[in-house]
Amino acid sequence: MAASELYSKYARVWLPDAVEAWKPAELTKDYTPGDRALCLQLEDGTNLEHKIDPQTNSLPPLRNPDILVGENDLTALSYLHEPAVLHNLKVRFVESKIIYTYCGIVLVAINPYESIPIYDHDIINAYSGQNMGDMDPHIFAVAEEAYKQMARDQRNQSIIVSGESGAGKTVSAKYAMRYFATVSGSSSEANVEERVLASSPIMEAIGNAKTTRNDNSSRFGKYIEIGFDKNYHIIGANMRTYLLEKSRVVFQATEERNYHIFYQLCASSHLPEFKPLQLGNADDFHCTNQGGSPVIEGVDDAKEMCSTRKAFSLLGINETYQMDLFQILAALLHLGNVEVEERSADSSTILPDNSHLTVFCELMGVAYQDMSHWLCHRKLKTATETYVKPLSKVHAVNARDALAKHIYAKLFSWIVDHINEALRSAVKQHSFIGVLDIYGFETFHINSFEQFCINYANEKLQQQFNMHVFKLEQEEYMKEEIPWTLIDFYDNHPCINLIEAKMGVLDLLDEECKMPKGSDDTWAQKLYNTFLKKSDLFDKPRMSNKAFIILHFADKVEYQCEGFLEKNKDTVNEEQIIVLKLSKFDLLLELFSDEEKPAGSLTSRSKMTRPVQAQRDHKKTVGTQFRNSLHLLMETLNGTTPHYVRCIKPNDLKSPFMMDPMRAVQQLRACGVLETIRISAAGFPSRWTYQEFFNRYRVLMKLKDILSDRKQTCRNVLEKWVQDQDKYQFGKSKIFFRAGQVAYLEKLRSDKLKKACVRIQKTIRCWLTRKRYLRMRQAAITIQKNTRGYQARCLVAFLRRTRAAVIIQKNQRMLVARRRYQQQRSASITMQRLLRAYQARQTYRKLLYEHKVLTIQKWVRGWLARRRCRRSLRAVVYLQSCVRRMAARRELRKLRVEARSVEHFKKLNVGMENKIMQLQRKVDEQHKENRELSERLRTVERSRAAESERLGGEVERLRVAEEESRVKADGVPSLLEQLSFLRQELETTREEKEAIQEEARTYRVDTEKVVSELNENNRSLITEKEDMNQLIQEQRQQIAESKAQTKVGMQLESDIREERDHYQSLLSEYTRLKERHADLKEEMTISVITDKPGRRRTDSNYSSNESEGTPSSESAEGRHSLVKTHSSTRSSSGFTESETRSLRGDDAPHQDAVDMSVLLKLQRRVTELEQDKQTLQRHLDKREEAQQDQVKNAEKQRTAGRAELDLEALKRQELESENKRLKTNLAELRQSLATVANTNPGAKTNPGAKTNPGAKTNPGAKTSTSSPGPGSAPYNVLLEQLNSSNEELEVRKEEVLLLRSHMVRQEVLKHNKEAYGEMHKMIHLGETKEADGSTPDYHKLNEDGELWLAYDGLKETNSLLVSQLQVQDRRHEEEVDELREEVLRVREENRQQQQFLSQSLLLPQEARIEASLHHEITRLTSDNLDLMEQQEKQDKMIRKLKKQLKVYVKRVEEYEAGGQMERVAPGPEPRSPVGITRKERDFQGMLEYRRGDESKLLKSLVVELKPRGVAVNFLPGLPAYILFMCLRHADYSNDDQRVSVLLNSTINSIKGVIKRRGDDFETVSFWLANTCRFLHCLKQYSGEEAFVKNNTPRQNEHCLCNFDLSEYRQVFSDLAIQNYQQLVRCMEEALQPMIVPGMLEHENFQGVLGSKPTGLRKRTSSCPGEAVYTVDSILQQLSLFHATLIQHDVDPELIKQGVIQQFYIICSVTLNNLLLRKDMCSWSKGLQIRYNVWQLEEWLEEKGLPDCGAKEMLEPLIQAAQLLQVKKKTEEDAQALCTMCSALTTLQIVKVLTLYTPVIEFEERVSISFIRTIQALLKGRVESPLLLMDAKKIFSVTFPFTHSPLALETIQIPSSLNLGFLTRV
Repeated sequence: MAASELYSKYARVWLPDAVEAWKPAELTKDYTPGDRALCLQLEDGTNLEHKIDPQTNSLPPLRNPDILVGENDLTALSYLHEPAVLHNLKVRFVESKIIYTYCGIVLVAINPYESIPIYDHDIINAYSGQNMGDMDPHIFAVAEEAYKQMARDQRNQSIIVSGESGAGKTVSAKYAMRYFATVSGSSSEANVEERVLASSPIMEAIGNAKTTRNDNSSRFGKYIEIGFDKNYHIIGANMRTYLLEKSRVVFQATEERNYHIFYQLCASSHLPEFKPLQLGNADDFHCTNQGGSPVIEGVDDAKEMCSTRKAFSLLGINETYQMDLFQILAALLHLGNVEVEERSADSSTILPDNSHLTVFCELMGVAYQDMSHWLCHRKLKTATETYVKPLSKVHAVNARDALAKHIYAKLFSWIVDHINEALRSAVKQHSFIGVLDIYGFETFHINSFEQFCINYANEKLQQQFNMHVFKLEQEEYMKEEIPWTLIDFYDNHPCINLIEAKMGVLDLLDEECKMPKGSDDTWAQKLYNTFLKKSDLFDKPRMSNKAFIILHFADKVEYQCEGFLEKNKDTVNEEQIIVLKLSKFDLLLELFSDEEKPAGSLTSRSKMTRPVQAQRDHKKTVGTQFRNSLHLLMETLNGTTPHYVRCIKPNDLKSPFMMDPMRAVQQLRACGVLETIRISAAGFPSRWTYQEFFNRYRVLMKLKDILSDRKQTCRNVLEKWVQDQDKYQFGKSKIFFRAGQVAYLEKLRSDKLKKACVRIQKTIRCWLTRKRYLRMRQAAITIQKNTRGYQARCLVAFLRRTRAAVIIQKNQRMLVARRRYQQQRSASITMQRLLRAYQARQTYRKLLYEHKVLTIQKWVRGWLARRRCRRSLRAVVYLQSCVRRMAARRELRKLRVEARSVEHFKKLNVGMENKIMQLQRKVDEQHKENRELSERLRTVERSRAAESERLGGEVERLRVAEEESRVKADGVPSLLEQLSFLRQELETTREEKEAIQEEARTYRVDTEKVVSELNENNRSLITEKEDMNQLIQEQRQQIAESKAQTKVGMQLESDIREERDHYQSLLSEYTRLKERHADLKEEMTISVITDKPGRRRTDSNYSSNESEGTPSSESAEGRHSLVKTHSSTRSSSGFTESETRSLRGDDAPHQDAVDMSVLLKLQRRVTELEQDKQTLQRHLDKREEAQQDQVKNAEKQRTAGRAELDLEALKRQELESENKRLKTNLAELRQSLATVANTNPGAKTNPGAKTNPGAKTNPGAKTSTSSPGPGSAPYNVLLEQLNSSNEELEVRKEEVLLLRSHMVRQEVLKHNKEAYGEMHKMIHLGETKEADGSTPDYHKLNEDGELWLAYDGLKETNSLLVSQLQVQDRRHEEEVDELREEVLRVREENRQQQQFLSQSLLLPQEARIEASLHHEITRLTSDNLDLMEQQEKQDKMIRKLKKQLKVYVKRVEEYEAGGQMERVAPGPEPRSPVGITRKERDFQGMLEYRRGDESKLLKSLVVELKPRGVAVNFLPGLPAYILFMCLRHADYSNDDQRVSVLLNSTINSIKGVIKRRGDDFETVSFWLANTCRFLHCLKQYSGEEAFVKNNTPRQNEHCLCNFDLSEYRQVFSDLAIQNYQQLVRCMEEALQPMIVPGMLEHENFQGVLGSKPTGLRKRTSSCPGEAVYTVDSILQQLSLFHATLIQHDVDPELIKQGVIQQFYIICSVTLNNLLLRKDMCSWSKGLQIRYNVWQLEEWLEEKGLPDCGAKEMLEPLIQAAQLLQVKKKTEEDAQALCTMCSALTTLQIVKVLTLYTPVIEFEERVSISFIRTIQALLKGRVESPLLLMDAKKIFSVTFPFTHSPLALETIQIPSSLNLGFLTRV
């Protein structure tokens, strides 16, 4: 890409600046190659020209697009250079108030100089388990990455925290250790994590001090190794320190302080225990008052002292040691105040009564004279003599200060050693994470030995950092298999060699220290001579011969040589040490125990041996010690995976959130951040996955360019837009870009979007303009139309007025003429009406008289005829009955004689045919009569209709006549009115006069009454007003009291809610501690068992052994109960015990099974036949009862079609006969078997059986030979009889069926013949056949009397047919009655219609129409009501029939299943007898168990129960019901011990199951449901009125009678609470990994949500096989939870509370991640969140839970999403935003606004002024100070009582539960 393309007009660049380091500018003219200057414009509008160096031709660096500014990772920037890094950090720090930023693998931390709420416990939980690139940069993210890699890669880790003083290194290291302590925890009871954290206050007290740059600056380096075991729990720690700044003990610069411990001691001097130390104010001591700033703002040294002492105690340093430490520190303060007097130029002295030295000696336990002497003298030793030389005042003061520094260094080392000892663990360390808190690169105005060592250490660390960054970069390229070249990076190895190589700076310094007369000047000259001309990194200042310059990787540093030798030697007067060693102070002696003891006393000065001198000569210098410790540190770091934290100090004024660009650039160069950027920029810094690239730059593609292969699509797009293929590389999963390419692609994308926007704007503006034009045109047309309309209306109004005048004249004239005509017409009509009315009345009277006469004659004649007919009919019937009786008797006698003749059967059939024909003829006649009656009915209806029409016409005629008469009548009053007009006027005048006089009199009286009434009303109103005022006062008081009571009630409710929350939280904590206690006991047990070989036993072994070791008594009891049930079933089904014994033996199970199967089959068949017989008998009885009721009207009834009842009767007779035969055969079978058994006692035994010759024989017992087996004679007899009986049964069935069909056919053919003639024909036919002698042998045809039974059946059939005819006649009569009623109803309706018609004719036209409509509506309403009633009846009938159909279908299925089971032949060798379940009767709802069976019961019902099988196959809550039934029996037995044991064992068993399988949601929900059901049972059957009001009387009988279990109800309520809390934890554990990917990360709208460029921290540590979760995954999980809860019959209220908890978890986790992720705070992400929330709400609607309160849980998330989408510019927007976000706190609102990041160029960031406006508006809110929601919060749960309608006596116990030892009572 050419420079002319990038440096075009409006391109933005960075220009160097002396004050701001870099300042932005914009090109005002395109750059062309060859130009010598760039035309630029600054942000303030200033124009300038930037000169281009003609030699290098380097252009100023380009600025990144605004969309990339403020990124979490600096490597995500397209242009990687110093100004881009600085600007990105400034935007994040100053504008967004974000202190952490990634730079590749480095975390850049800027000191905010202000306390910010981002280190709370909830923040730690939010970062725990997250990938490093998923959350916003944070020290916790680095710590989590180190912890995760340690566990994943099995490799030690290290976190290197560096930076200059005041940058925040100590705080960062402390928070990292706090994170490890919180996340990992300890594996023992000792709380190692607390001890690790307790080391921080101690080290800060003795190693930190206030400097000009930092109030809590670490004046030493430390490396803390935090050890972990195999489970990655903290087991201990170890600390190494480097280069303590001892000089601070005796000297502090202005505005600085000594170490904090001294000021803490002075602040606590008033305490009684510190009185012996004789301390005072810090200003009283020379060691603490030199800086002039003894107090740090916001720090209370006294409180810090308490924290330090507490930390000492926590680390095992007791009070005695602490006081000894403080005693030494106080002695050092007093030593600093010892004044040395000058005696001469070369000598000095200390006054004998120096108080501070006296206190020092008392505290240290040394002699005053010795210490004062050796403070002012020193001992010189030669080869032969020893001299004591006095010291000058300066040297004496230096010796005093050296002693103080030495003692403090020894004390510091002793404290560090004891801390390590306290943190050391006896458990073997598996891995560790090291935290290195070491000083950064330092350069001051005067740099000495300390700065030299610090910068040397930073050179080593920078070398290690460069190698690691280079290694990671190359590994990434190799992993993606892209071609790469060796990246050139800065190697500071020459500088390190200059310092530490042989004959380097340190070696020359050590050599100079060994010289007798070595000095700083001579050492400087050696440096000049050695390195000045040989090394480019070494230089000499121009104006000094006592300094040297070294070119470090960060900057040139000038070191002053003065003091190098003294600090390197670190010497102290040995005589002073000897004096201290002679002390009686134990701790002091312990401090110097590692020193070499003196060879002699102080008096023997000349006896110093040579080995001591030699050892002193070989003592290591400070530089050598530091170099060795640094090499050891580098070896440790190289053996770990490093993680880098670079701390930046933003300004020197300690102002919060203010950045000094020059200071920041200096530190960025020094800490290696820019070097990281340079290495990244040298390769391919920008990396995109193919899918991310496609989603972002899809706008650059056309539809034809999009392929199914995303990789090829991206390749085609890049080849099209970027011509230089060296600018990008295609890896296996990513695309790598050179620096600047992403910015170029963003420019192309922005241009494309701008063109699209312009086109959209053009189209919209065109549409708006056209719409405005059309609106204007339509308005003009409307105005014209209205104007013309107005003119037309005016013309029409004039014409209307003219026409109206003419019409008024016409009508007036017409009215006069019409009135005259109507008067004449009315008079004539009136006369005609009166005459016609008289004539009509005369005619009507005559017709009425004649009609009445005819009616009387008709009824009299009819009565006489009917009387004669009844007499004749009774006589004829009597004669017929006598004749028929005689004929019947004769026929009966003949039938008795001829009962067995075939001729009789034929005759009978002939008679039946005649009878059937006769009946058929009667039916036809009856049908004919019905048709005649129907025809007559239709004739009557037609006549009635004609009559109604005639009457309607008559009515119409009468109405016309009435109208005429009314018109005539109207004319008469008008005539009379004219005659009496004058008379009325006269009367009116007289009446008016009298009325006026009367009104005057009444007015006076009324006025007086009104006045009196007004007075009375006034008085009454005053009284009512007073009453009303009093009533208002009372109502106000009542309202106030009610409000107060309401407030009190609300307060009580809130108190109860808080108390419930507190109680449940305490219960949860108690449960956790209890589980912890149990775990510890288990661990102790395991450890004890482990010590004993062969005795270790795990839980799985225990369970398996327990299951395998189930006692056999259970199976024996099960077999016993089965045999008992079987025997009882057999006895109940009709067999006696003796019969059973006779059919089988005791010792032959095989033959036993065969015999029993045969007998049971026969028995089952007999039972079925008996049941059918009983059913038919009941049916017949009902029919006979109905027949007896209808006997009186039998002569008038006719019937047909009784063939079906005939078949039923025949079937009944057939089944009875079959039953009798089967019983006979069964009796014969039993008799034959018994006979065979008795006559064959000596049969052969089983040849395969072994006999016992010594066994005794029971004479009364049946042996195996008495049982008939296959092939034996009894068995064959049995089979033969059974086969013959079956064959005979089939034959009889066929005969009966043939007979039945023949009889039915004959009945149909002869239905029309008369009964009497039929009987005579049958008699005659019988006589004829008998005379012919052709009568067959009845005995052959009727061996079993079947023909006689058939004859009886036919007689019964005839009687039933007669009854059926009677029923039909009765139905016919009912139909006739219904038709008559219908006729009457029609008549009534006709009458009503006529009446309504006559009334409506009298009404005017409009009223008539309204009345007709009202009448029609009334009629239709009544019809609708009738139809609705009929529909309801039909619906009820349909439902009833459906239920019956279901019952019948179920019975048919059961019958078919039973038939199939009957048809299944028994196996050849059945193993066990068939069991028949006996139905229990009078069950009391109790289960009895033996004492001691509780463990067996709970093992089967609780421990080994699988919830899935119970939920699918059994009754919900079955275990709870069974346990309660057992409890009822224990209560019924009045055994308190059994009740207590059962309840306690149940509670412990449920707790054990929850503890072992607490992570299984199904198990926890199952036992939650059962616990609640058991709790409800305890309440429902407690007998308390509040719980038993819905019980049935039977349930009230089952209430507990002897014990009050209210206390156990509370225990079970607590258990339910624990189960619910565990359920919530299971839900949280399942939902946690889905929420963030599903609610935030997954993009449903790929075209809307474009991802931004990201850096190296883009899910680098996520696993490749990690599951992809969407919001559908969350919904599926929620549906699974809901279905499981429903399946286990959890209470609906409890389900609602669980759903509320689920939605709270989703909301809190999503919102917390949103608040911690800058990349998620955008407009498009708000749209995505709102869509996902809508899906959750739809899920609630689908599950029927819209009003359960779960939607309110999502309100904070909804408001946060709205906050991302609303307008955020003006003050009105701010006010609307504050009103909208009522569920968010001020911190959360400000955080979201601060993190808001545009994803596209057209969005804008939220201005700082708007955020400040929001803060001002929300200032008065009372809310939580926490930023994040508590995701671990569990709402308090309640268990409302739920009544169970289930009766306990109906519960059946499945056999699969293995509860055979329970007995139903």
